[in-house]
Amino acid sequence: MEEKKLDLNSIIGFVLIFGILIWIMYQNQPSEKEIAAEKAKKELVAKQEAQAKADKTKTAALPVAATPGDTVQLAQLQKTLGGFAYSATLPSAKESFTTIENEKIKLKIANKGGHIVEATLKEYEKFRKGSGQLVELIKNNNSSLNIQLQTTDNRTLNSKDLFFEPTLEKVGADQVLSMRLKAGANEFLEYKYILKPNDYLVGFDIRSQGLSRVLNAAKPLDLQWDLKTYRNEKSISYENRYAEIYYEHEDGKINYAGLGKHEEETVEKVSFIAYKQHFFTSILVTEKPFASTKLESINLVNDEKVDTVFTKQFKSNIPLAFSNGEIDYKMQWYFGPADYKLLKTYDKNFQKIIPLGWGIFGWINKLIFVPLFGFLSSTMGLSLGIAIIIFTIIIKLAMSPITYKSFLSQAKMKVLRPDIAELGEKFKKDPMKKQQETMKLYNKAGVNPMAGCIPALIQLPFMYASFQFFPAAFELRQKGFLWADDLSSFDSVVKLPFNIPLYGDHISLFPILAAIAIFFYMKMTSGDQQMAAPQQEGMPDMAKMMKIMIYVSPLMMLIFFNSYGAGLSLYNFISNLITIGIMFVIKNYIVDSEKIHAQIQENKQREPKKPSKFQQRLQEVMEQQEAAKKAQNKKK
Repeated sequence: MEEKKLDLNSIIGFVLIFGILIWIMYQNQPSEKEIAAEKAKKELVAKQEAQAKADKTKTAALPVAATPGDTVQLAQLQKTLGGFAYSATLPSAKESFTTIENEKIKLKIANKGGHIVEATLKEYEKFRKGSGQLVELIKNNNSSLNIQLQTTDNRTLNSKDLFFEPTLEKVGADQVLSMRLKAGANEFLEYKYILKPNDYLVGFDIRSQGLSRVLNAAKPLDLQWDLKTYRNEKSISYENRYAEIYYEHEDGKINYAGLGKHEEETVEKVSFIAYKQHFFTSILVTEKPFASTKLESINLVNDEKVDTVFTKQFKSNIPLAFSNGEIDYKMQWYFGPADYKLLKTYDKNFQKIIPLGWGIFGWINKLIFVPLFGFLSSTMGLSLGIAIIIFTIIIKLAMSPITYKSFLSQAKMKVLRPDIAELGEKFKKDPMKKQQETMKLYNKAGVNPMAGCIPALIQLPFMYASFQFFPAAFELRQKGFLWADDLSSFDSVVKLPFNIPLYGDHISLFPILAAIAIFFYMKMTSGDQQMAAPQQEGMPDMAKMMKIMIYVSPLMMLIFFNSYGAGLSLYNFISNLITIGIMFVIKNYIVDSEKIHAQIQENKQREPKKPSKFQQRLQEVMEQQEAAKKAQNKKK
């Protein structure tokens, strides 16, 4: 066989391949910056592992249980736990839990820390009806209750890291759970939980006994209560809007912490603190007001597509003052629904955390909307959708005399329009004179130009009150009507594959119906309003403004109400339908334009009425302005 030899082409090929490999290796060589970054990363990992190992060693040192009376083990524990080393020698010094429950709630309390680690509401489901997931206000370490213990040997210990000894007993029908952090056989810090049958309110006492040699009583102990609120509703952004901290001053005044991204506030003489979610709340109430409390609220929803588990993080730092060297506070927890009627039954002002509006808006809700809707929805046994419709009909019929007054005023102004236009032409070069003559015409014809505005203003508080009432109505939660499966949330009929800014990723039907009703109502009334109010010199063109509002108002309804509760949109839809019907009846069967015209012409022939004080004052102001204008012209 002929021996194979390397020819020149092969040698060149090998050289090129070798050169390419060297080039690739050079290009892939990490830069000095990348080497430094990798080195820092390894150092950080090593540091975290070392810290984790140290924490594990430290944590392991705390719960080591020993036989009571084991003096050697006790001496070792005293090096880290001081006077509370005794608690770590008890059989209860282990990860164990005690459960107490009634028909309403289920509470799970841990030996470590002595605080509630699970609070489950047994009658309510999260997200939607039939989800099978009960509402859990506390679970998976989303909440902590801790007292910073300042000891006489200059230690700072946290009660959440120490083991409490549980004792559960029945006192009559009540379940009483005592959790004691012991410094000796008869020296302890105690949390006492008292759960009555069929109740959301849980007794909670904090007291100390014989700890004067252990705790430094020179300054109050800091009670720290933290809670990350779980999402429980379909729309996390809508739910988050109504999640905030409320608190009561000792004088009974209710206030709330800020609604920003991160708010902090220090308040004094607080009787209760409520971590309110949209439809559920956790409240800590005390018989002896807290002297000074630091509150903190953090918004956890930056992107509702990503942040889907929690809504807000609430924190409180509460000083517990010593009395005769001991701590003694009688308190209660409330874990339950934020239902106005239910909260009111406790006679502790809890119902004031429901945002029903301030001033007249709140009074309308408390005195009219809440009782009336409660009667329709519970006493009469109606479905919630039908109750909203009947509720709306009653409210609109009660307001119909005001609607009639408003339309009657428009009709009178419409009759006077030709006379007002004639005055405008006659005195177009003298606007002040035109205004004076117009006021004389109104007085002579017996027409009050403000009569159409006042009825409309009276209706505004009722409209605003409805915007506060329906989002707060607990009765609507997970109650369906027609295509809406939950009247407290949006009634999505189409899920969009994309998100529209300000609108959302779904289409709700009730806001569309409400927008259509608003459009036809404004279309129906805008012509009469334009005819009733002639264009005044120097004033905005109301005709053009009304034409714009005909389209802007329905558009606003579509945008802003798409993610609101369906109950509010249903109310607005029915409300506008009824208003259209009332206006149609008034216009065609009650108000007689010819009769009004004849009456005004008759009034013109009579002696003009004595002008009201308001008209007199207005006339004086106009005359003063006219005199000032003439004086200014003379100077020129």
